[in-house]
Amino acid sequence: MASTAAIAETPSAGRQAELVRLVRQDCGSCHGMTLNGGLGPALLPANLRDKPAEGLAATIYYGRPGTPMPPWQQFMSEAEAAWIVDKLMSEFPK
Repeated sequence: MASTAAIAETPSAGRQAELVRLVRQDCGSCHGMTLNGGLGPALLPANLRDKPAEGLAATIYYGRPGTPMPPWQQFMSEAEAAWIVDKLMSEFPK
């Protein structure tokens, strides 16, 4: 998965806005537009706190074969997947 150096990279403000939109719209189509769950589980801090961040980032980046969770690696870097997880585990931007 992502190296420590990759995780330390912070996307630019413009890219952060794109990633927030991607999560709210694309991920929201399964996980709920407010990330409270739907076809996929809720992506709220309380639901994620017992999950390892590296595993969540790998799920975003590589998907979960045999489930509806697709890989997003063609749309983002590993560092960006880690940034999304960091935001999901605290409070995801509006």
